[in-house]
Amino acid sequence: MSTAVGSGPDLALIHGWGLGSWVWQPLLERLSRNCRVHLVDLPGYGQNPAAGDPHAALPDFSATAQALLDALPEQVTLCGWSLGGLLAMRAALLAPERVSGLVLVGSTPSFVQRSDWQTAQTPALLDGFSASVAAQPQQTLQRFLALLSQGDAKARAITRTLLAGLRKAPLPDSRALHHGLECLREVDLRPLLPTIATRSLLIHGRQDPLNPVAAAAYLQEQLADAQLDIFDTAGHAPFLANPDRFARLLDDFCHAPVTP
Repeated sequence: MSTAVGSGPDLALIHGWGLGSWVWQPLLERLSRNCRVHLVDLPGYGQNPAAGDPHAALPDFSATAQALLDALPEQVTLCGWSLGGLLAMRAALLAPERVSGLVLVGSTPSFVQRSDWQTAQTPALLDGFSASVAAQPQQTLQRFLALLSQGDAKARAITRTLLAGLRKAPLPDSRALHHGLECLREVDLRPLLPTIATRSLLIHGRQDPLNPVAAAAYLQEQLADAQLDIFDTAGHAPFLANPDRFARLLDDFCHAPVTP
C-alpha cells in the first residue's frame, strides 16, 4: 500500500480520486530531504490492486482509512489531497494517538452540495463522471485533469505534467474509480470536525474549481487546531502550482515542536 523514501519524521502522502501516488513525484526529492516520506496507493491504484473477488465490493470509507493507518508507522503526519484529505481526517478520528499531524490539501468536509451546505459540487457532476468512467475511463481521467487545473495560473503546464504521469501509470481499477465517486457523494464529516484535535495545516488554491476556498475556511473554523495557507493563483493542485512553497510548508509543519 505504501513505499518509503528519506529519513526524518514520518510523512504519508495520500492521493485523491483518479490519480495514484505518482502525482506526488515532483515533490518527492524535496520532501525526502528532511522527512521519511511514505507514498500511499489506495486500493485499486498503482501497486495496490483491489483485493479479492473482482466482483466483490471494496472496503467502505472507514475501513479504507483504517487500512491506511495499519500500513503506516506510529506517529505519522497524514497529508491528503482532496479525497485523500477526507480519508486523512477519518483516520485521525479513528486513531488520534497515531496521527501527529494533518495536512489537508484542496480538501473539504463534504464534496457534494447538501441542503445546508452549498460550498460544494452538485450531485450531477458526480453522476456525469460515474457514467463516463463506465464507458471511457482513460478519457474521463484526462478530462478530470483539465478540470482540476482550471483557474490555475500554470494550468497548461500542470495539465501536461499530469497527462504525462497518467500515460505512464497503470490505469486505476474501475471499481476503485466508482467506489471513490460514491465516497465523494456520501461522506459528510462536518458533524465530526469539532472532535478532531490533531494539529492541522490546510493548503488550498484560491482558484480551486472543485472544492471552493470557502470550504477550507470552514475547516479552519471547525477544527480545534488549524492554520490555513492559501495559494492565490493556484487551482485544485497547489502542490504542483508552487512545489517549493508547498515543500517548505510541509517541512516546517513536520518539524515544528509539538506542545502538550
